[in-house]
Amino acid sequence: MSDSIVIIPTYNEKENISRIIQKVFTLEGDFNILVIDDNSPDGTASIVKEQAEKYTHRLFLIERSGKLGLGTAYIEGFKWALLHRYEYIFEMDADFSHNPDDLIRLYDACHNQEVDLAIGSRYISGINVINWPLKRVLMSYFASVFVRKITGMRIMDTTAGFKCYRHNVLETIGIEKIKMKGYGFQIEMKFKTWKYGFKIKEIPIIFTDRKEGTSKMSGGIFGEAFKGVIKMKILSFFKTYKRESTAQPTKAQEID
Repeated sequence: MSDSIVIIPTYNEKENISRIIQKVFTLEGDFNILVIDDNSPDGTASIVKEQAEKYTHRLFLIERSGKLGLGTAYIEGFKWALLHRYEYIFEMDADFSHNPDDLIRLYDACHNQEVDLAIGSRYISGINVINWPLKRVLMSYFASVFVRKITGMRIMDTTAGFKCYRHNVLETIGIEKIKMKGYGFQIEMKFKTWKYGFKIKEIPIIFTDRKEGTSKMSGGIFGEAFKGVIKMKILSFFKTYKRESTAQPTKAQEID
């Protein structure tokens, strides 16, 4: 059985989904894929089902009733991955903005370098973003600056969505308690991982804007995340983040 699962949320990704699946399965290593589709009207789920006939026991699909949000998709995927005992659990977009080749580098960081959370970072070595308009680059970059100032984290790309978690991180931080469901979900997950003292490493990547399909990002999503970050930081003053034993980091609790 593979020790790695790549979770890919989708909504109207028919132009990309077959190619991203096939690319991941050509990589060295043994990556499985879990697609979580939010009832895409363009037939994305049907394409995944066709591919699953070819990639039996490697490609899995969860179909949801509607467009329920990025955060809830990942939380559902995390629970599925933990239930099926995967050691390394990845987040990746379907649109090739994240280069599938970099999955190997994220895996290496967690498997060989004892990293608990490896982040595919756009900003750890300058600004490595291709084909984004300047306004969007600035919005994304200064969002991370804002988050660092508010939270105290030293993560350069706090909003990154290309990541690898070791399973014990997800078992420890209480994914069912994650409050932000939109873009801020990515920030809150990193914040809790950091607060619990897990080892985090940013891996430099080049982020390329999608060539096919339509972006789901908007300024309103960023605005919602900003408010959530301030609330998250305030609430953290009233909580203790404690892992019961360094020998058994999965047995931890957040004490309200």
